[in-house]
Amino acid sequence: MSSSTIPNAIRIVVKERAGLGCEYCRVPDLAGFFSHEVDHIVATKHGGRTEITNLAYACWRCNRHKGTDLASLDPETDEISLLFHPRLQVWSEHFRLDGAYIIGLTAIGRATLA
Repeated sequence: MSSSTIPNAIRIVVKERAGLGCEYCRVPDLAGFFSHEVDHIVATKHGGRTEITNLAYACWRCNRHKGTDLASLDPETDEISLLFHPRLQVWSEHFRLDGAYIIGLTAIGRATLA
């Protein structure tokens, strides 16, 4: 099932669960020029399913930057790290805000930001 065929009822649940903000960078939906999107956390090409537990609400920048990736390099250690998974992990354990900047606190946080 492609992202365009995600049932509207599921889209509404995902948006409301996220509080209408990007689950990766926390930017509110109304702050962006483009509307946020419902994103497959694990892409369908990697076996991810179109179900609420595998969907996140993402701004277009985070969604395009993440793409279908599941991992990246931690710029601090140059080791491969999984990316942040908003259904399984707590945002504040991997990131913190410093004014308008997001700071990665862990390998997952740093790799996701990179």
